[in-house]
Amino acid sequence: MSSTPPEYPGELIERVRAAAAARTPLHITGGRTKAFYGEAAAGEPLSTTGWSGIVSYEPTELVVTVRAGTPLADLEAVLVERGQCFPFEPPHFAPGGTVGGMVAAGLSGPARASVGSVRDYVLGARFINGRAELLTFGGQVMKNVAGYDVSRVMAGSMGTLGLITEVSLKVLPVAPAEATLVFALGQHEALEQLHRWGGQPLPLNASCWVKDETQASAPELLFVRLRGAAAAVDAACERMAREAGGTRMDNAVAGPDWADCRDQRLPFFHAPSPDLCLWRLSVPQTAPVLTLPGAQLIEWQGAQRWLWAPAAAASEIRAATAAVKGHATLFRVGASGAPGVPRFDRADAAVEIITQRLRAEFDPAGIFNPGRT
Repeated sequence: MSSTPPEYPGELIERVRAAAAARTPLHITGGRTKAFYGEAAAGEPLSTTGWSGIVSYEPTELVVTVRAGTPLADLEAVLVERGQCFPFEPPHFAPGGTVGGMVAAGLSGPARASVGSVRDYVLGARFINGRAELLTFGGQVMKNVAGYDVSRVMAGSMGTLGLITEVSLKVLPVAPAEATLVFALGQHEALEQLHRWGGQPLPLNASCWVKDETQASAPELLFVRLRGAAAAVDAACERMAREAGGTRMDNAVAGPDWADCRDQRLPFFHAPSPDLCLWRLSVPQTAPVLTLPGAQLIEWQGAQRWLWAPAAAASEIRAATAAVKGHATLFRVGASGAPGVPRFDRADAAVEIITQRLRAEFDPAGIFNPGRT
């Protein structure tokens, strides 16, 4: 990891102070690997990439404290050397992503439904607020929070509450055993089977159902990943294969496939048409098959569903997800854009009030990533 002069946070503070005084918006950036996500932010770019490096790492305590501009790939490489990882599998999407961007975006990978989200692994954070004050919340242990846990609020805030400078994160040991099973199941049958398995003591870690709509004869396949003790994984493989006719994959093949799923490199994520948009549907795991136009890929044991559809279908898509108590996000916009279509569903009134109060408290001048969410 590169070392950085200790005065660098001071430079960030001065930039924020000057922007607040002039009420000049700031567009906080890291590796820009998630710049496509959310509404476009206005303002002068303020990059964290110069502020990188591991501040402390205690493998025996399962905690790492790292500067926001640290490349995510570099940090994960250090963790792997000690047999540890971020279980929520943060997406990279492209080289150069930073730890601060990982937290600010709040996105998780295939194992999210089983192990939790980014927010669940944030122990503490330091950030510069809109008054140019360097604030510290949380710490480096799990039981250190009294009252409202502000550090975790930064996860998924999209840089609208402050400029993250440092974060402490819980890590976990890599699972001793892993296996992937593949089943030839239609969407309805796959969801029913996942619900059945979800109520049993099985080491389920991730799932992915997909059908390649570009091929008329393409099979409908359910992939299920198991992680845990070797005996538990082997026993679960035998039981699940017997119940639903699954086949165990070679880990050397399955591992890269799960990474491709995490980073949206699977064939499904290649837009069938340049003008189509990628929609992310967040619904209860027990939600039924959603009858919507276009190809779908289903993760998180049914809770996250990806859909290729035009921006003009926004009302239909959002009505369908709302009907099952879910919501839809316009995740990637097609080549023709999506004028007038919000990227995110409107939050309910109570959540919106809390969000506005937090922003007023931490960024009274409204300089951080205005319009991003």
